[in-house]
Amino acid sequence: RMQEFDFIVLGTGLKECILSGIMSVSGKKVLHIDRNSYYGGESASISPLEEIYKKFQISEPPISMGRGKDWNVDLIPKFLLANDLMGMFDRRRFRKLLQFMLNLDERDPRTYHDMDPQKTTMREVFHHFDVGTEVIEFTGHAMALHCSDDYLDQPCIQTIQRIKLYSESLARYNNSPYLYPLYGMGELPQGFARLSAEYGGTYLLNRQVDNIVMENGKAVGVKSGGEFFRCKHLICDPSYVPDRVKKVGRVIRVICLLNHPIKNTNDASSCQIIIPQTQVNRKSDIYICMVSHTHSVASEGMYVASVSTTVETSNPEKEVQPGLALLEPIMQKFVSISNFMVPLDDGRRSQIFVSRSYDATTHFEAECNDIKDMYRRITGTELCFCGVQRQSYDNNNE
Repeated sequence: RMQEFDFIVLGTGLKECILSGIMSVSGKKVLHIDRNSYYGGESASISPLEEIYKKFQISEPPISMGRGKDWNVDLIPKFLLANDLMGMFDRRRFRKLLQFMLNLDERDPRTYHDMDPQKTTMREVFHHFDVGTEVIEFTGHAMALHCSDDYLDQPCIQTIQRIKLYSESLARYNNSPYLYPLYGMGELPQGFARLSAEYGGTYLLNRQVDNIVMENGKAVGVKSGGEFFRCKHLICDPSYVPDRVKKVGRVIRVICLLNHPIKNTNDASSCQIIIPQTQVNRKSDIYICMVSHTHSVASEGMYVASVSTTVETSNPEKEVQPGLALLEPIMQKFVSISNFMVPLDDGRRSQIFVSRSYDATTHFEAECNDIKDMYRRITGTELCFCGVQRQSYDNNNE
């Protein structure tokens, strides 16, 4: 019997997983296929450490790196909520709100704080914790994946259940200004995948996609491993449809393993540095971010930093030098240069909706815009992801 789905999603990158989560939550039947045996696609976190050495064709890591399984190295590190992007909203209130939601147990009225989860609306919960609109939009749309604001006047338990499911793989917000998942960014797609599965989504990992089946110029299904799966719409990353994307630039990323924090950061266990383009006579900024053993991504006393930028010359490694200079001494570098691909068309005619490649930034603004754009192309309606955007800023004021 041939299986039919509303959506087939190819690739488990963050954007694909968020869209598949949104579609599943809104009642659509979703099949998600990935040729890899792990989640995350290009934005995966690689573990153990030996795997990343193998991926970059470098011999075994030295013993001084500690246990391989203590490492989870992001191929494309990005912070979800960095303090230089989200405005300085009161993180203490946000943390209190999250702690309330994560600790709420319907069977234990002591965890209600006088708010019955079946009767209290989400609007009342936000009001109780006195959080601003940025926090409300981020929580409701980016974390709970609500597509409209109707949820605000519904019983809060519905939203809280979604947040709990999503947050199972996130850090417990000890004292970090960032939302960065324990065990690396690769955990984020899994959080959304869990959400999708909870709402009936089907996942097939380690499955080659043999071909996309077209009828009258429209995608009608996918052949994979001798099976044919029918669909009405197809969502995928550029690697699954090389003939439907074009290269508009390149991005260089250098992953650096360190045994010390970055200088002049008060020995911070995580940080983000942006070198404005004007300071280094460039057209694009250089982004540096670092996480450490405190995020369960490296062995004790070790740090993982990444330097990235948009390639402007024929010598990309020289372009990231100002960033690498801040990280010295570096124990091991892994250099990758990837093409920045964008879809050739909006996908409406073929019903093949392709995401854009990941940019050089260390935050999620471009990803959120791409998700919103894809959602609009797919459904014809707006997805409000407002809370994740940042104010546009002038580099000279950095």
